[in-house]
Amino acid sequence: KLEPFVPKKGHDPRELRSWAKRTGFVSTFSGETGSSFSVTREFDQTTGNNIRNGYGDGLELEKGKNESTRSPKIEIDPVLGRARNRRTEIEPSPGIGSINGGLESGDTSSTNEAAKTSAPEPKRISEDLESGAAANVYGDGEDSGGPGWQQRPSPPRMVLGLKDTPSYGLIVFYGLQHYLSLAGSLIFIPLIIVPAMGGTDKDTSSVMSTMLLLSGITTILNSYFGTRLPLVQGSSFVYLAPALVIINSREFRDITENRFELTMRELQGAIIIGSVFQCIMGFSGLFSLFLRFINPVVVAPTVAAVGLAFFGYGFPQAGACVEISLPMIVLLLFFTLYLGGVSVFGNRAFHIYSVPLSVVIIWTYAFSLTVGGAYNFKGCSPDIPSSNILNDSCRKHVYAMKHCRTDVSDALVTSPWVRIPYPLQWGVPIFRFRTSLIMIFTSLVASIESVGTYHTASMKVGVMTPTPGIVSRGIGMEGFCSLLAGLWGSGTGSTSLMENVHTIAITKVASRNVIVAGSVFIIIFSFIGKIGAILASIPQALAASVLCFIWAMVVALGLSTLHHTQTASFRNMAIVGTSLFLGLSIPAFVQQYLPEAVMMVPSYLVPYSAASDGPIRTGSKEVDFAINGLLSLNMVVSVVMALFLDNTVPGSKEERGVYLWSGYGVEEEEEDGFYDLPRKIGPCF
Repeated sequence: KLEPFVPKKGHDPRELRSWAKRTGFVSTFSGETGSSFSVTREFDQTTGNNIRNGYGDGLELEKGKNESTRSPKIEIDPVLGRARNRRTEIEPSPGIGSINGGLESGDTSSTNEAAKTSAPEPKRISEDLESGAAANVYGDGEDSGGPGWQQRPSPPRMVLGLKDTPSYGLIVFYGLQHYLSLAGSLIFIPLIIVPAMGGTDKDTSSVMSTMLLLSGITTILNSYFGTRLPLVQGSSFVYLAPALVIINSREFRDITENRFELTMRELQGAIIIGSVFQCIMGFSGLFSLFLRFINPVVVAPTVAAVGLAFFGYGFPQAGACVEISLPMIVLLLFFTLYLGGVSVFGNRAFHIYSVPLSVVIIWTYAFSLTVGGAYNFKGCSPDIPSSNILNDSCRKHVYAMKHCRTDVSDALVTSPWVRIPYPLQWGVPIFRFRTSLIMIFTSLVASIESVGTYHTASMKVGVMTPTPGIVSRGIGMEGFCSLLAGLWGSGTGSTSLMENVHTIAITKVASRNVIVAGSVFIIIFSFIGKIGAILASIPQALAASVLCFIWAMVVALGLSTLHHTQTASFRNMAIVGTSLFLGLSIPAFVQQYLPEAVMMVPSYLVPYSAASDGPIRTGSKEVDFAINGLLSLNMVVSVVMALFLDNTVPGSKEERGVYLWSGYGVEEEEEDGFYDLPRKIGPCF
């Protein structure tokens, strides 16, 4: 005897909405309007008795009496906000049709026989509905509602899950693979900020080693005490523009001796104050309250503005040596887009290692050009710029030689084999109100970027979305990691690298033990001074061309968070477009106030000198510097505009992306304790 499809009493189809709220599913099975196929009670007009079928007493299959005259049911897609073309929720099988035919003709014997032979398994269907594993109501291969209709994607098939631990050989391979895929985001920031501070090649090598050490330490801390997601921590591009604003202030432009140490100490003090603010926001739980104002519509323009901020630096620097930079960009695009799907020994090697492979190939090509004499000019010495700047015939070649030659850097000669970075290695930090205020806002932007990274990473890994408490804990730990960066003097703060999410999606490796193993090796490599020296010897044109690609990916990753929202919504388009445009236009207005000694500042750094020469004049130099500096930062203007507009313009949760982004979470996943602190430490907190 078959069990009832639904309970005889106390069944309300609307109860499915609690499951639908988590998945974004909209059911046609409701008591508000009739459906083309539903389970109801049928009353035989000829006999006055209830007809029974194979589903149990008092439960019948009723087909619409006059479907041709009934208006079709119109449903509103909860994400797109428009009518959806729906099929019947449960397609009637031929056996079901015979049941209905029997009902209409009064042939109850054929009804019972058909139900016994062709009825579906009601218990199995009921279990599927209760577990939320509903069948694809749109049919196989059919688009579920058009672009923008989003449900929580099925958990991806991972090679290694969050808690998996592979063999020793694989854990080393996967750990190094993870860091190599992020090489572009980890090693190129010192190549920008150290020369801008007046540092030597040896200083660049030292800062490079410091960044590697801090990346390893902070990644381990986040893996055990932060969100515990498999995310690599490192120097973020969020801190790069504020650092350049501080570096190019008027007082540091006028310094001739020990400029690098003084500027680095100023950066250290600002980063420490900003990180303390971030720690307080995170560990006190205040950020969990602020989290309600953050959603994909805010994250998308904020992260995109981080990448777009450097459009004036990217190719203007790379264009100094087009014979190196253009092949580099073409090779990166060829590896990632055309060979990205090629598998080598089971790995998409060209996609995963696109940056290190391209750098090695083009660096070798640039070395051959240097050795072959492509950059040897008559009467010009490779020792630049000191000797060539005095020679009029060589002055026009100085810029090309400096950016293209592979033997310009003396880092390999001057750097020691073993060097262990230590706290306060550049001196005691300098604390000032103006730079601290800039870094406080920067830490807030970095926190918003990390929120997007946490949510996206959890979906890629296939675990529940982190709760506000977990997010707040992660932000607090990132603040502590930035505090370490300020003490060691890396020049920037530390955040979860958003590019890491892309690496997880490609490699299908989401084990936190793999990330920890890779971090241990990075810490060991940071003690070898020659490794930092090799990285510091990368030609500037080559580094700039790689950064063009990386910054473009940052923009794309930021905008990709909009797929959690109604992308066709005019509200969202207006907010994102306005935030991005004003985020570029307002800083351009502030940056047009050029410094008095403009010839002393390289052209690609002129936009970052507006803090000392901007239009704001309040009478206080400290306040003027802070406000002008903040208004010259694209990401700060974009995040302020996006926060204000998204939280004041009316919009539903589905439209804003809150419904799908923050509404995930199933009880089975919560019981697995993916985000729980280590067993011996958790009870203390």
